[in-house]
Amino acid sequence: MTQGAQQMPLAWQTDRLATQSYSSRDEMAEAASRDLAEALRGLLATKTRVSVMFAAAPSQQDTLALLRNAADIDWSRIAAFHMDEYIGLDIGHQARFANWLDRHLFTLVPFEKIHRIEPHRFSSPEACAADYAGRLAEEPLDLVCLGVGMNGHLAFNDPPDARFEDRQSVKVVTLAQDCRIQQVEDECFASLADVPQQAITVTIPALLSAGRMISVVPGALKKAAVTRMLTGPIAEDCPASILRRHPQAVLYLDEASTPDVFRRAA
Repeated sequence: MTQGAQQMPLAWQTDRLATQSYSSRDEMAEAASRDLAEALRGLLATKTRVSVMFAAAPSQQDTLALLRNAADIDWSRIAAFHMDEYIGLDIGHQARFANWLDRHLFTLVPFEKIHRIEPHRFSSPEACAADYAGRLAEEPLDLVCLGVGMNGHLAFNDPPDARFEDRQSVKVVTLAQDCRIQQVEDECFASLADVPQQAITVTIPALLSAGRMISVVPGALKKAAVTRMLTGPIAEDCPASILRRHPQAVLYLDEASTPDVFRRAA
């Protein structure tokens, strides 16, 4: 192989979940953004309007940066959602997920509509959750772009409270301690005391209702969670394991996040 050439990715299937592992974070992001753009073009070719949900996290930043520059995507026919939001942060706080997505995607391409979770506009967090549930019911998801938390969470569905059969589509949750620690590890907050204790989240059944799911999970801090989701049982104590039951889900990893059992021999 010539210097600078890319290795072919490792690829395997775990139950229904297809996984691709790349030698670097950059290669992973390039592949994920390319496949995401292709999925959007395919949906737009068959539907008048498309609904897409995005995660707001540093792990998604490289992929979104490439996606927003992809050619031949008619953003004016795409409605954008996001999957969770803190309760209690100031409207302008940099760590609010709506603000993060505004900086990295929402205000940088001409979406038809952007559905932000805005607790400050409602009389209670529960009222905000009910409003967002109604919006999701009106515009069912075609595609979800998400990550995986260090404790295996999807959105803010943390173990031990995550429910695969949740009757709600959006709800108020209390964040697990290890989830809040991750927000400090990701440099979203200066200290644990700064991280809110509650949030509004889209639930696991609502996430899995999408026709396609693209999950981008780089970095050594996610390796233990990825190992559990791919090699352990499909169980609520590792919420991300439920992706193995989705018929159209793809997981993108870099070398650092790839479980040892799947890595190339030295």
